Amino acid sequence: MLRYWTAGESHGKTLLAMIDGFPAGMTIDEEPINRELARRQGGYGRGGRQRIETDKVEVMTGVWKGTTLGSPIALQVINRDYKLERLEDLPRPRPGHGDLTGAIKFLGPIRAILERASARETAVRVAAGALAKQLLAEFDIQVYGFVDELGGIAIQRPENVDDVEAMVAKRDESIIYSLNPAQDPEFKELIDKTGKAGDTLGGIVEVRVVGAPFGLGTHAQWERKLDGKLAQAVMAVQAIKGVEIGMGFQAARLPGSQVHDPIHYDASQQDSVNLGYTRPTNNAGGLEAGMTNGQTIVVRAAKKPISTLRKPLESVNLETKETDAASYERSDVCAVSAASVIVESVVAFEIAVALIDKFGGDSLEEMKARYQLFMDMARKR
Repeated sequence: MLRYWTAGESHGKTLLAMIDGFPAGMTIDEEPINRELARRQGGYGRGGRQRIETDKVEVMTGVWKGTTLGSPIALQVINRDYKLERLEDLPRPRPGHGDLTGAIKFLGPIRAILERASARETAVRVAAGALAKQLLAEFDIQVYGFVDELGGIAIQRPENVDDVEAMVAKRDESIIYSLNPAQDPEFKELIDKTGKAGDTLGGIVEVRVVGAPFGLGTHAQWERKLDGKLAQAVMAVQAIKGVEIGMGFQAARLPGSQVHDPIHYDASQQDSVNLGYTRPTNNAGGLEAGMTNGQTIVVRAAKKPISTLRKPLESVNLETKETDAASYERSDVCAVSAASVIVESVVAFEIAVALIDKFGGDSLEEMKARYQLFMDMARKR
């Protein structure tokens, strides 16, 4: 089974991801991982921390001459802004953060909570996801994310969003990582105005997985359903408050005839991942009964505005219990762009988990042979 853990604090010495169950025999390229780390630090509306850090991954274990060994892989991203031992505690918890809840739960300081709860931890989750995308690429599975709504304003998108190369090119032109760079000036103005008011903005991000075959995930047990695992992974990203698969909540507002995707067969597509079974719509988001159905997987996530405000909300001084303004820590005005990178990464990792669960994970060569065998057998079904 493929899995990973992370360790490290926001202002600690380093961040670590330990990945277990990655197959042997795959060549690792650090540059694509570093590109994703740089994208996570970008996007209009980020704060001063991103000008301090220049995130780079170090592959510490699990490789020999650049090729995976099948043993645990340790990834490291060093914090240049290491100053944890010099930092004082926060006296007034920030509404929306885990400050008060964590301090009471662990009977300790707020600093102990905020340093680990910080979204800085996601740097190594992005590194793990970028590594997983290299495995997925071996099976022609592509994953990309983008910002679909920001500050309550929907972003107009092109029609063919499954043309990954074209869409990524558009996204990379945008200062907020949307698929419509022409709207950027509107959002730049909104972010600037919000920042001057001492406030913050949230938004909605979407991730699409193109090229996933039939049969990843299973219907057989609730905790192994792929839609559930994707939802859990995305919901566990800091500041995410809602997750949708495909049509999501809109499916509850429409009759079944407008929700479910009709099934057709086109023999000319028999050699594609859909095995010739086509659909005019994809309201299910590529998942039915916890399993992939050969269509594009669509995951959407709602990110709340950042909780640290330069114009702080009311809070309580934990020593005096008197009402006071919440403490302030250096922060961003808008990190929805970064959230799109993080959600893309955790989705990619869960798809890699499902791929290994389906086709085995001892070696890349064996996985590819099993994948091809399954596709050959499925076409004869």
